[in-house]
Amino acid sequence: MVTKSNSLISVYDCRIAEEIRAFEVPNVVAAALSPNGTYLQTFQKPSAPQEKNVTLWSIETGAAVHQQSQKNMTKANWPAIQFSSDEATACRLATNEVQFFDTGDFSKGVVCRLRVPGVAAAELSSLPGSHVAAFVPESKGVPASVQIFACGNASQSQPVARRSFFRCSTTQLKWNHGSTGLLVVVQSDVDKTNQSYYGESKLCYLTTDGMHEGLVPLRKDGPIHDAQWSYSGLEFAVVYGFMPAKATLFDKKCNPLLELGTGPYNTIRWNPKGKFLCLAGFGNLPGDMVFWDYIDKKQLGATKAEWSVTSEWSPDGCYFMTATTAPRLQVDNGIKIFHYNGSLYFKKMFDKLYQVDWKPESPGKFGDIAELIKSLNLVQLEDKKPSGQGPPKSTQTSTKASSANPTTQKPAAYRPPHAKNASAIQAELFGETTAETLSKNALRNKKKREKQKEKKAASDASSS
Repeated sequence: MVTKSNSLISVYDCRIAEEIRAFEVPNVVAAALSPNGTYLQTFQKPSAPQEKNVTLWSIETGAAVHQQSQKNMTKANWPAIQFSSDEATACRLATNEVQFFDTGDFSKGVVCRLRVPGVAAAELSSLPGSHVAAFVPESKGVPASVQIFACGNASQSQPVARRSFFRCSTTQLKWNHGSTGLLVVVQSDVDKTNQSYYGESKLCYLTTDGMHEGLVPLRKDGPIHDAQWSYSGLEFAVVYGFMPAKATLFDKKCNPLLELGTGPYNTIRWNPKGKFLCLAGFGNLPGDMVFWDYIDKKQLGATKAEWSVTSEWSPDGCYFMTATTAPRLQVDNGIKIFHYNGSLYFKKMFDKLYQVDWKPESPGKFGDIAELIKSLNLVQLEDKKPSGQGPPKSTQTSTKASSANPTTQKPAAYRPPHAKNASAIQAELFGETTAETLSKNALRNKKKREKQKEKKAASDASSS
């Protein structure tokens, strides 16, 4: 989907690189595709209080299949209609309830209503869409809560899991693949301990079978910077604590599996093939990145990607891309692509770069990550081999060595005038020769001074 202007949205088929449908939507503010590309959802700036400004379009026919009104749009409530990954389940948040639709026929309207008084946010599990999590904020002394409901029994309104929180302003609800566990990042605007200006946060874990409903055992005080599930849904990683932050890997029973160390980190990116993990510090941090093989429990490499705004693994799991985009940053826009071990593979700069994404592909389309890496290393070796009749072998090896380890001369540090003789004094103190420490200019000036002394001594001797 490409938004071409203020009112024109085009949908392309990436397999044939052709436009298959165009929609003219006046005053469009946001648009989103459904997971399988069946529907296009648009939000228009409302011109009347009860105007139906959210429209669901069928991409196949180009017709509007559903419309509803929504006052405002935020990152938390968009898309307004949530779909599971297979588009078997769809729901929307309404006043005091979560409403479900028949994804095969939206003309039926709301087919099921889940009554949740005071609900402010809801998150549908993606794979499969079997459960929905609802957040109810604090009200009149009653603590805030997060509840999990089964979508099949939505009319019964009985949660399968529940957790209450005091001092809770907002939450982030993160489902795993498999829809068996939910991570809840609880954020409060005020820190009662006065340790942080930005409030306090904590991490809770709930399971759909009711076996776990509590806090994740973290070993350092401070905010929750990031918490992400692996693609298998069997483990999750958390970056937490005051800087330097700490990173820990947990299994789905909240048992620590691996400590990833401490550093200036606030971002976790799991490899879609389930072997590697990138730990990074973006935003207001200097851009450090560490790559881990969490199955073999070893660090593969470390590098930096300063001023990165977005970052993501490739679908085959072999490459990691970072990007600096506008309007977040107006200068140094560009992309960097790294190998799975952190070595730089590709870099390109742009005058203005607004968005960059990998073409979506199923990770299952590619082979095992170990075989992919082996074939990738073979390709790199083939690229390094000389083609045809080239220079002698010794010349090639020396050229490779020089290109692999380029010597970059750093500019000399500034030395104030009063410190120019410091190196000579230091050499005398440590028993060194001045030739080892003095620069060429200093040596040349020293020789000039010695010659002048000799001439003066000779002239004094002749006059006497």
